[in-house]
Amino acid sequence: MKEIINTSNAPAAIGPYSQGVKAGNMYFFSGQLGIDPKTGNFVSDTCVEAQCEQVFANIKALLTEAGLDFCDVIKATVFLADMGDFAKVNEIYGKYFTAPFPARSAVAVKTLPKNGLVEIEVIACK
Repeated sequence: MKEIINTSNAPAAIGPYSQGVKAGNMYFFSGQLGIDPKTGNFVSDTCVEAQCEQVFANIKALLTEAGLDFCDVIKATVFLADMGDFAKVNEIYGKYFTAPFPARSAVAVKTLPKNGLVEIEVIACK
C-alpha cells in the first residue's frame, strides 16, 4: 500500500508524478527545485545559494506534511547544473543535516527542469 504526500507549501508537480510517496515506513520525495510555491517562479534565476535555500524550504514543507524532519532523511541526491557550485550547495546542505548524516550522491547534469541550478531529492524513514 502506498500513500501520497502532497502539500501546497511546496511547488506543485510539473508533470505526472507525486510530491511524495509513503510505502511502509519509507518516504520517497520527488526532487525539489528552488521554486517559490506561492509564485511558481524561481526565487532567483542566477543565484544557486538562493535556489538551494528554497529547495530546503520545499523539502522541509514536504517532510513536515509527512510528520518528519531532516533527522529522518536517510538518503539525499543532489543534482547540479554546474559542479562548480558544489561547495556553495554543500555549505547550505550542512546547515540542514547534522551527524549522523544521511547517505548522499551529488551529480552534475546537462540541464535541470525549467533550467534550475540545483535540485535535491530525499528518502526518509520513520
